[in-house]
Amino acid sequence: MDTDIVRVPVDLSDRGYEIYIGSGLLRQTAQHVQSSLAVTQVVAITDSNLKTTHAQIVTENLAQAGIVCDLVTIPAGEGSKSLRIVEQIWNEMLAAKADRQTVVIAVGGGVVGDLAGFVAATYARGIPLIQIPTTLLAQVDSSVGGKVGINLANAKNMAGAFWQPTRVLIDPLVLHTLPDREYQAGLAEVIKYGVIMDAEFFALLEDHVEEIHARDPGLLKTIISRCCQLKAQVVEQDERETTGLRAILNYGHTFCHAFETATNYGRFLHGEAVAIGMMCAARLAESMGRIDQQLISRQAALLTACNLPLSVTDIDPESLLAAMQHDKKVEHGKLRFVLPTKMGHVELVDDVSMDLVRAALTT
Repeated sequence: MDTDIVRVPVDLSDRGYEIYIGSGLLRQTAQHVQSSLAVTQVVAITDSNLKTTHAQIVTENLAQAGIVCDLVTIPAGEGSKSLRIVEQIWNEMLAAKADRQTVVIAVGGGVVGDLAGFVAATYARGIPLIQIPTTLLAQVDSSVGGKVGINLANAKNMAGAFWQPTRVLIDPLVLHTLPDREYQAGLAEVIKYGVIMDAEFFALLEDHVEEIHARDPGLLKTIISRCCQLKAQVVEQDERETTGLRAILNYGHTFCHAFETATNYGRFLHGEAVAIGMMCAARLAESMGRIDQQLISRQAALLTACNLPLSVTDIDPESLLAAMQHDKKVEHGKLRFVLPTKMGHVELVDDVSMDLVRAALTT
């Protein structure tokens, strides 16, 4: 058990909470639930890959503490982020007599966290949520900040809400059970934080690629903690994306979501699409004279070192451009992009030539 637990506060007044990062936290779930909430019933939501592993550890720990826990299992994969699955969960919760004091616990990756969060935000007009992310991508990004939602057929994350968790429990030990591809996909979001906010963090990643691949526990705790701190800084200043600041977290994501939509969410893991999208965004920024080749080269080298893809050439650019028109950063019909100006800093840019966007997709 890790006695040196890192705590990262997310200061949002009465909606504030803490992120706990430490090895063995899965087996402390009940302690954390009871310390933050008066709880007698929990609905734990997980996917088919985790039902008998991480989710079982959580539910057994809750049962030992005398907490009634109903486990709801969804099919693994992006396809479960749908209104059909949400309705199934609502009905299962109704059958279990879940009420406004019931706590939803999400045990899984980004799909589970987004879906369970949306369920918590909408069931009985909103009930408490605890996030227990089990993938690197979810630990450093999607479990923090309160964005929850589901996909529509033609637009990723288009139906959703802002619903902050009561607590986030991050256990780096679970990352040792991740397949290499899933782990590497999460590294794209880690690298993103260096590009958008912290040049020193980007350099640290460059210097420790071998330890990253070895999933060194100490380094993982450092990486996860820093990403959570950076995201908390942004969320505290722009919780609901009203000032434009929070949009910087979507670096590469306008392209990324288009790749995912055009391939029906079935070809790429989210982090893989993020990596390709980051390269498209960097090329677009260079074509506009915003950055030099060095940033692109460093970004490409680190993504490559982490076994992430840099491009895709067999998708019709026009279908990608059409998918981008459904991006949530579109305002008054104008598509906006998050683009770098230097390592560690990005800006939200509008009035971008579609010819340049097309070129960034196909270069």
